[in-house]
Amino acid sequence: MSTSFDICIRGSGITGSTLALLLARQRLRIALVGHPPAGNDVRAFALNAQARELLTDLRCWPHALHATPVQSMQVWGDAGGQVQFQAPSFNGLTHIVDVPALEQLLSDAISFQPAIQRVDAPAKAKLTVVCEGRHSSTRQDLGVAYDTFPYAQHALATRVRCAKPHRQQALQWFNQHGQELDILALLPLGGSSGDQAAVVWSMPSARALELQHASPEQLSEALTQASHQTLGELHTTHAAQVWPLQLAKALHWSGRFAEAGAWVLAGDAAHSIHPLAGLGLNLGLADVSELASVLKERETTAYWRSVDDRFLLRRYERARKAGLQATWLACDGLQRLFNHPNAAVQTLRNWGLNSFNQLTPLKQWTVQQAMH
Repeated sequence: MSTSFDICIRGSGITGSTLALLLARQRLRIALVGHPPAGNDVRAFALNAQARELLTDLRCWPHALHATPVQSMQVWGDAGGQVQFQAPSFNGLTHIVDVPALEQLLSDAISFQPAIQRVDAPAKAKLTVVCEGRHSSTRQDLGVAYDTFPYAQHALATRVRCAKPHRQQALQWFNQHGQELDILALLPLGGSSGDQAAVVWSMPSARALELQHASPEQLSEALTQASHQTLGELHTTHAAQVWPLQLAKALHWSGRFAEAGAWVLAGDAAHSIHPLAGLGLNLGLADVSELASVLKERETTAYWRSVDDRFLLRRYERARKAGLQATWLACDGLQRLFNHPNAAVQTLRNWGLNSFNQLTPLKQWTVQQAMH
């Protein structure tokens, strides 16, 4: 196998695989570290219009059964607050995409791309892109400062079959139990007439770990109660998976190795946010789209620059840090607002939800921002 690569991508998840396909179009030789996922991921991601356009351009957008458009979204506060969003078109507010289906499409596309070689270990290349996720060993080896603000919560993911069809609704509840917050989201799966939903349930860590080992009947009952039976009785169809939640970002996203070559971070290796807004993968795909766009300038105005050019990589870093900041602060602010135990704050936040629900122009602007 040839060891002459322009780019080495460490991490073959959705973010790394998408970047490999984008860069292969630029006639770059890519080493992709890792093998296709096992396909047992129970998660589903909410992908916005920009992510859909990117994946469609790569011919990796899933079939309609695996990419359900959300036509409406309802959010309930913890004391009577409520807000609803309606899709401005048949394309929906967002799409709920089945993770294994998307991973399989990306893997198939990579297998037909001769410019991409899968490798078992990092290969020598001019540029290394680190897409290893939030626990990136490469980032740690490089000594990159990674500011982490852990929440006292874990996320629990599973899938359920609902007694009632979801009618392409995404549903979310902010529930306050004593001094503790949990946030439950039901995301529609199976197409427009489906009755299945992906669950993302953020809750105190001890309870999440307890429910992970609960019986299917116990978990189903807990979910039915937490969702206020809006979709009737819920029955789990997959084992639960849990992971700790944190707000995090790397101080530096680019640099040079001591020996030779440059590196950049992308996706969860560079940043991590709370899943309450469903924006995590969208931010990672925005990272790789920006990096590919910056490197593509080498085909025109920056033809004399190499893929490890410091000027190009710093441009990518500045652009993505600026694009991420508002989202990063907003998600953290919402989590902390609803997690605040003070009764006056509780009243204020629920009043805010109801007031926001009446401001149609502001809601429309918010929808447009979230969709793109």
